[in-house]
Amino acid sequence: MKNAKNELLEFLGGLAMLVVGLYILSQKVMVYSSFFGFGMMLGGFSVSSGMIMIPFIIGIVWMFASGGSFVSKVFTGLGVLIIIVSLIMSTNISLIHMRLYEWVTILILIFGGAGMLARLLLANPKQFADEDSSSVRELEERRKILEVEREIEQIKRGK
Repeated sequence: MKNAKNELLEFLGGLAMLVVGLYILSQKVMVYSSFFGFGMMLGGFSVSSGMIMIPFIIGIVWMFASGGSFVSKVFTGLGVLIIIVSLIMSTNISLIHMRLYEWVTILILIFGGAGMLARLLLANPKQFADEDSSSVRELEERRKILEVEREIEQIKRGK
């Protein structure tokens, strides 16, 4: 039973490390997008952000005009996918100035906490089954020993 308590504490500790590390990292990151500014580059060609909306608009018009055919829904879905991909591709993420000590602390918190969680969550279930079965075996052996001792007492009393 002590193992279960230690595992719970280890899980909570790992989760706390991961959350604190990710929180500190989120405070040290700048995210900005140029989606509505200059557009984006696809295969060496500059595509403005308005041009990316055209497949989506065509898909919506086609869907309403055709009564919602499967092909028009797929075309609209592809238009939405293109918009999402272009947003992600035009997002820039940069770290603000920080000391090496802060960076190493953040990495230790994030990856140490993730490692602790992974060790507990990806543990071999047979390990726990063996521990449970060994305790069950010990209880059965104690029960048998008590039965034998009772029989010996009964035999002694009968003589």
